[in-house]
Amino acid sequence: QAQLVESGGGLVQAGGSLRLSCAASGRTSSTNAMGWFRQTPGKEREFVAALRWSGAVSYSSYADSVKGRFTISIDKARNTMFLQMNNLKPEDPAVYYCAAGPRGGYRAPAYEYWGKGTQVTVSS
Repeated sequence: QAQLVESGGGLVQAGGSLRLSCAASGRTSSTNAMGWFRQTPGKEREFVAALRWSGAVSYSSYADSVKGRFTISIDKARNTMFLQMNNLKPEDPAVYYCAAGPRGGYRAPAYEYWGKGTQVTVSS
């Protein structure tokens, strides 16, 4: 099994930036994709960004609502994934979750492992 731990959430003013981290440990050898999702009370978990790799080539994808503002990246040597969030907006607050699995994509069921989440709050 793989374990994922998010960090970096907090309170930021609208227009500000945060960088989330997701540290992976355990059995990560079968992981070829990682992603970020977010969830607010009463709503389904929403895709934010994903990274999939095959050998040295990696592919990233983003939800339309965060394109141009968020950047997903990974430091494979440290088994850590990041989400740089710039120009945060009032609609961005949520609990942000990182996920990992063999396939990835924008659908939550495609991911096998999940972190417990980190809260992001944006003040206007």
